[in-house]
Amino acid sequence: MSTVARADFVSAEDLRPHVEAAWESQRAHVMANSPFYRDLWQGETPPLALADLSRLPLSDKSQLRLSQAAHPPFGDYLAAPRDTVGRMHRTSGTTGQAMNLALSARDTRVTQEIGGRCQSAAGLGPGHTVVHCLNYQMWMGGLTDHLTLEETGATVVPFGVGSTELLVRTILEVGVTAISCTPSYPAVLERVIAQKFPGLAPRDLGLKLGLFGGEPGVDDPAFRARMTATWGLQPRNSNYGVSDVFCNFASECEHDTHLHFMAADVLHAELIDPDSGAPKALAAGESGELVLTHLVRDCQPLVRFRTGDIIRVGSTSPCSCGRTGFRFSVVGRSDDMVVVRGLNMFPTMVAAVLNSFAELSGEYRIRLVSPPPYDTLPVEAELAQGAADTVELAARVAAEIKARLGASASVTLLPAGSLPRTEGKTRRVIRGDQ
Repeated sequence: MSTVARADFVSAEDLRPHVEAAWESQRAHVMANSPFYRDLWQGETPPLALADLSRLPLSDKSQLRLSQAAHPPFGDYLAAPRDTVGRMHRTSGTTGQAMNLALSARDTRVTQEIGGRCQSAAGLGPGHTVVHCLNYQMWMGGLTDHLTLEETGATVVPFGVGSTELLVRTILEVGVTAISCTPSYPAVLERVIAQKFPGLAPRDLGLKLGLFGGEPGVDDPAFRARMTATWGLQPRNSNYGVSDVFCNFASECEHDTHLHFMAADVLHAELIDPDSGAPKALAAGESGELVLTHLVRDCQPLVRFRTGDIIRVGSTSPCSCGRTGFRFSVVGRSDDMVVVRGLNMFPTMVAAVLNSFAELSGEYRIRLVSPPPYDTLPVEAELAQGAADTVELAARVAAEIKARLGASASVTLLPAGSLPRTEGKTRRVIRGDQ
């Protein structure tokens, strides 16, 4: 038992028999083959009904890290024979120690299908030529996301990262119409175009669709407007995932910029209070930490896995596109949250304020040089090309942060181009001497 054809268009009621049967098989697999979860559950038997899953303890990334350190390379949550592992990936390590990811042939096929649903929803399909600009060196975002792009029927150019001048020439020569990359990568391209291709503007490349993922940013209307104005393309949040679970299981569609949950046939979602771990209703208007359980996974099945992502549910009713999964936005990661006088601040919230200023480039860092508690939010914001560094501008930015977020901020303006542009994920919160 694996996926359901076009499950993203099937109602929860019609999916329920498949989902409950999938869990019955998966729970038996985990109980029999995962020492990690047998130890975690301390003799408790996982419930037969998914509705009762919350009685089991939560698992998290720190536990997986300890498991891999004690049982290298895949940890004792590897629930299949080693010769079943058909592919290995490694996480980016942005939030800590990089993790080794093991997938069976079935795991890779399911992953590819779910990701293909997401890329299709975002508008990619036959007739498009898409250049894929994520790191192919072991990271899930490279090869695996490439295969999800192929799943849509599009022509895929496996470019990767680096050689940016060659990328610009390739886009022009091949007639590429779509790009798959992180939201921060177009800034790298803009810099190279300005330096190496005089007279050429980003919109001259002819890109019509931007498929973004791997880091926050696309949810911000100001970011979208800037991308459309600069590049002449339609930005889409097409690639939300958690590498330990599925590299991509949520995407927006052309009708709604909320992320659509696309994997209900193979993945069970819960919402919890991030502080207490108590279950919360997965209902419109609710927010909390996303918790996920594999319903189909051979090699490294996860049960009640804390993603660390804080989400806000927009709707649980079908979208006008016809897809039935709940729709949500990502507020931020729990480990990126900064508490300022009792207010929870996420980088995405700061970005939304900074992007409203034409004098700023949109690049920023929150640099925390001391341990908490914090009375003010220390923000380093980069100026746009040609903008002047003035005390008045820094004060206006700080005042806007205070007005919109409620927190006091100390704003330092940096010269245009002084913050590094990255081809991978950009770290926005810098703690201590990082």
